[in-house]
Amino acid sequence: MSTPSLRLPYKRVLLKISGESFCREGESGIAMAELASVAEQIRDVVKNGVQLAIVCGGGNILRGKQFADISQQIVPSTAHYMGMLATVINGLALQDALESAGVPTRLQSAIRMEGVAEPFIRRRALRHLEKGRVVILAAGTGSPFVTTDTAAALRARELDADVVLKGTKVDGVYSEDPMKNPHAIRYTDISFRDVLAQNLQVMDAQAMHHCMEHNIDIVVFNYKKIGNIARVIAGERIGTRVSTDGRPA
Repeated sequence: MSTPSLRLPYKRVLLKISGESFCREGESGIAMAELASVAEQIRDVVKNGVQLAIVCGGGNILRGKQFADISQQIVPSTAHYMGMLATVINGLALQDALESAGVPTRLQSAIRMEGVAEPFIRRRALRHLEKGRVVILAAGTGSPFVTTDTAAALRARELDADVVLKGTKVDGVYSEDPMKNPHAIRYTDISFRDVLAQNLQVMDAQAMHHCMEHNIDIVVFNYKKIGNIARVIAGERIGTRVSTDGRPA
């Protein structure tokens, strides 16, 4: 079991989790049992003194871009705002799951809605992190046509995070889709430039460029394996690390 004296390689972490982490495999909506599992992992991380901010997606409820593509009545910008509001719903659910697990939180939204969340204010978010609260960052950047991946990269820069952790259903970055090609190679380490050149589906290109330009590593890992969030923050070599030089840390 982890102890508070454990020396960790990261002091401040930005965790990006997709909307898929809020529901069961192949389903939509919110499954609190799934969230409880994530909340327990986060609780163990925070106990060790890690300052944690979380950006959550909203695809379990509505993906703005996909909705805009199939609806002729909803203009794209409106669809993107709807997707942003879906992340606020997820943020509220995650907040309750974390506080039920004994983790102090603050929910901040890039779209003002003081009745349910604080507005995102950088200095306030930093103060919450310093006090040991998990800060859940919802509504993306507050602007349409910006993915939650890019929002995560931007918030990591604003909050001076040491690393961006992207929790996914797969155990890292592959040369090809491992579901289609069983011989696809999983990378342990890879550079930002190689990811962009090979068009690997890690995060969108804007997010990659933000992290590359400001030397913020991204670690892609499987959050569904219990304990993986703590393991990756502890520096264990799981998943794939994307960095400027693509070499082991």
